[in-house]
Amino acid sequence: MNQKQLEGKFGEVKAQEYLERQGYTIICRNFRCFQGEIDIIAKDSRNIIFVEVKTRTSFRHGEAKEAVDENKQNHIYRAAEYFLYKNKLEEEYVRIDVIEVYFINGKIRINHIKQIM
Repeated sequence: MNQKQLEGKFGEVKAQEYLERQGYTIICRNFRCFQGEIDIIAKDSRNIIFVEVKTRTSFRHGEAKEAVDENKQNHIYRAAEYFLYKNKLEEEYVRIDVIEVYFINGKIRINHIKQIM
């Protein structure tokens, strides 16, 4: 695994820990299908939440959420549709979120952006 992949996995672990502290139940991590990939699938009291995690170690390339462009959102949406279909959950309330994980100067900051679509 290269450094960028390690940073991404670190961010996913921190995002999962954050979600669990907030009372979410983790259903799945790294769900992959032909339509795309979803980093974390979680559940709160009302919704199934599809979470895209973006990790940054600097602001050199802008804010992490900026990487979730329209093309990436479409992949998440299609993968989420497939997950719901495959698991017979089409009637569930759904939300798509982004969690930014910043690891800069030895400090971790998490920003949870709800309902990006």
